[in-house]
Amino acid sequence: MTAKDTVAPGRLVAIGDAEIYTETRGAGEPLLLVAGLGGSAKFWHAQADVFAQRYQVVLHDHRGVGRSSSTRNVQGAAELADDLLRVMDVLQIESAHLVGHSTGGAIGQHIALREPQRLKSLVLSASWAGPTPLFEQTFKLRRDVLTKSGVQDYFMVGTLLASPAWWLAGRFQSGDDYFRDRVADFPGLDVEMGRLHAVMAHDLRDRIGGIRAPTFVICARDDQLTPPGMSEELARAIPGAELVVLPEGGHFCPTTVTAIYNAKVLEFLARHAIAVPVAASIAS
Repeated sequence: MTAKDTVAPGRLVAIGDAEIYTETRGAGEPLLLVAGLGGSAKFWHAQADVFAQRYQVVLHDHRGVGRSSSTRNVQGAAELADDLLRVMDVLQIESAHLVGHSTGGAIGQHIALREPQRLKSLVLSASWAGPTPLFEQTFKLRRDVLTKSGVQDYFMVGTLLASPAWWLAGRFQSGDDYFRDRVADFPGLDVEMGRLHAVMAHDLRDRIGGIRAPTFVICARDDQLTPPGMSEELARAIPGAELVVLPEGGHFCPTTVTAIYNAKVLEFLARHAIAVPVAASIAS
């Protein structure tokens, strides 16, 4: 049986004031893949089926994004952590491994600090503990581009910051083509502004040393959005954390250097998985 044979249909999970779209695939210990600012499960297209060969992968769209609904806008990563914990409750996941990219890593930090028993291990991918002046100015620029120049220019600036030139050059022909799906999926100005605020407000520097889950920090040396110094800060602050800095890949390293990224993450997860994989029971 392959991972594709064990893909459950996507479903909406009711968690009070939101319905969260979730997908599961594979069998074994639960593994949560948590996206960043974009908030879409689609971000993990290069990981989901590969990781599902060893784990029961759980994907979700953040509230108000993609196929998820919400009655209010997000104001902080802590709220997104609340949502994920509620999803875990509905799916009857007592504990799981968590791989969080960028803002997804911020969500993982909150869960690790608030309910440490829910995490078997934590992977912080291109994430950060708190903002730097460069980080703040970069996201203020992105916010201003969104409000003054529109959605496609907003995606263009984000793409230039997140993707290495060598990777982008062979794939970009026109903005209309490259961003068609993302523009169609754009959640709306108010939702996106709330999400940008959540990114800019995240700061757990005074608490991050309290994380006790086995932690793996991974980033790329040429990341312009969350430069490697931010990952190095995480690794220094979290007791026993391991750090890998990839030689290239940019902020979107899970997509741009997929083979080495997947290998490094899977190697870490294997050291913290149970000895004999068993099928996890996720409520249907």
